[in-house]
Amino acid sequence: MRYWLMKSEPDDVSIDDLAAMPNQTVAWYGVRNYQARNFMRDQMEVGDLVLFYHSSCREPGIVGIARVSRKAYPDETQFEVGGHYHDPKSSRDKPRWFNVDVQLTRKTRLMPLAEMRHIPGLETMMVLQRGNRLSITPVDPKHWALIEKLL
Repeated sequence: MRYWLMKSEPDDVSIDDLAAMPNQTVAWYGVRNYQARNFMRDQMEVGDLVLFYHSSCREPGIVGIARVSRKAYPDETQFEVGGHYHDPKSSRDKPRWFNVDVQLTRKTRLMPLAEMRHIPGLETMMVLQRGNRLSITPVDPKHWALIEKLL
């Protein structure tokens, strides 16, 4: 099993939105970074655990735990002509973009990014590295264990 941190803008899909969805599950759509796409397409497996992270908001941070509930499949938003995530270079026989389904395990207290920066042992966590803007990052098992204890 692997561990991941996945960022979502709460104006798009918040932890509360996820909790209200059928089966508390969402397709993690709209990823348009090749490295983040490759994590989903090539490495994520059903059952992997996810730190659900609110980004681009007043107080970014971890707000819940989820699990990958469906392996990667083509992201339908790439085919929606005129849509925000449309990719004219993508085709149904050669899709460029993929998503996984993520299901809520539990909401947690907010663990703000500012708090994470001061927790001994998290110094090397990818989300805390200068210049890292990836929406999906792997989480080291030792970082996962430390965060889980504090949530």
